[in-house]
Amino acid sequence: MLTRRHIDRVVAAALDEDAPWGDLTSRYLIPEDAVATADLVAREPGVFSGGEVFAAAFALTDPAVAVRLHRRDGESFAAGDVLATVAGPARAVLTAERVGLNFVQRMSGIATLTARYVAAVAGTRARIADTRKTTPGLRALERHAVRSGGGRNHRYSLSDAVMAKDNHLAVLTAGGADVTAALRTALAELPHTAHIEVEVDRLDQIEPVLAASTAAARIGTIMLDNFSLDDLRAGVAQVAGRATVEASGGVSLETVAAIAATGVDVISVGALTHSARALDLGLDARIARGDGDVAPASTPAG
Repeated sequence: MLTRRHIDRVVAAALDEDAPWGDLTSRYLIPEDAVATADLVAREPGVFSGGEVFAAAFALTDPAVAVRLHRRDGESFAAGDVLATVAGPARAVLTAERVGLNFVQRMSGIATLTARYVAAVAGTRARIADTRKTTPGLRALERHAVRSGGGRNHRYSLSDAVMAKDNHLAVLTAGGADVTAALRTALAELPHTAHIEVEVDRLDQIEPVLAASTAAARIGTIMLDNFSLDDLRAGVAQVAGRATVEASGGVSLETVAAIAATGVDVISVGALTHSARALDLGLDARIARGDGDVAPASTPAG
């Protein structure tokens, strides 16, 4: 869950990065008493995410700036829609605009891409999930954006669940360990609330993994990594409901529907966070000068 504490910490760090000693341009060019009203406008259609993060950029710069959101996270919008309105001291609005835009463009881009994947597998049992391939320090924001787009979150961190991937198994087998025995030992020692997932890259690896399950504890998920469509179907049949089946690797908007049709339960997609394009949103401002005149201004997405 994306908490206020996390939002404020991440946004404060971004503001400090962008204006470590203040905004020289606004300080010397914008009158201290100038006020501004600005609209967050969509230049293209998409799914909104990051409204609270956008608002925090202005609130942390100057509490006198008010932000009114016109879309909730997860709602769709069209090109030209006004997504939020910002009003307050012009210096603060101009100082915070880029940080606010960077977050909301990034998060809305992830939500929009996720929604396309979710739509592509509609009518199947497959759930679209993210991965740990997130921007360092921004995982909570990016994973919130995935949820805004209708996707699901994988384990949040290395501390949340056991996930034995190919390198873990390679180290085990190189040392002479038996995979089934090692997994059974882990199951016996883990808290009963802990989930265990194991990645396999061949069909013949499935049974030794499932053999580790006992009446007291079981393997929760089998990840079929970079399997062909035929092997995915065979893997689903082989697991036969004894564990959740996840497909990973080679997933794109062009392939995801066919992968979902094999009967897998989860499709994990690293591209949701590591390859999402920032959405084209802009901040169109109207700045009132000290003499009462209003000057239009526009902040592009770039």
